[in-house]
Amino acid sequence: MSQSSDGDGQQRFVLGFVFGLVALVVATVVGTVVYQRGVARQPGTPVAAAVVAPAAGDVLLVIPADRPTVRAEAGVVRFYVATGRADVAPDAAAALAAVAQGVAAGRTAVVSGYHDSTGDPAANEELAKQRALAVREALKSIGVPEEKIELRKPEALTGTGSEAEARRVEVVLAN
Repeated sequence: MSQSSDGDGQQRFVLGFVFGLVALVVATVVGTVVYQRGVARQPGTPVAAAVVAPAAGDVLLVIPADRPTVRAEAGVVRFYVATGRADVAPDAAAALAAVAQGVAAGRTAVVSGYHDSTGDPAANEELAKQRALAVREALKSIGVPEEKIELRKPEALTGTGSEAEARRVEVVLAN
């Protein structure tokens, strides 16, 4: 009898040890992932950005590479988007206020989507369209009538500048 109970005790010890080791590995992996995601979301944590060298007399433009951003400059509102995404920047309504005023004065908002040069061209073209549709929805959400929004496919869908600059939607006012 003692051999049988010794064997059972050893089996329980080995199983307990293996179970504890597996639990330790799983906890370490989960803890590492949670920590990394938590650090990435903390305010003030540096974000990877594409820095664009300014032309003579221009202001330095920094476009975050992994999150949507909006810029209004020289009569054009530009929405820069993350790779593979069509999300509109959270502050889109404020940037589109001038566009809404122009539409109220009788003009039309022209929306054009662009993509970067990486990946499958057909998928990129569809993504550029989805981005333009997302901006159209943002315009509609601030009261711009759909009939005053024109989606226009640009002649060259691949945007200019860095990859972060190329992934954009432009909104301009037309007569």
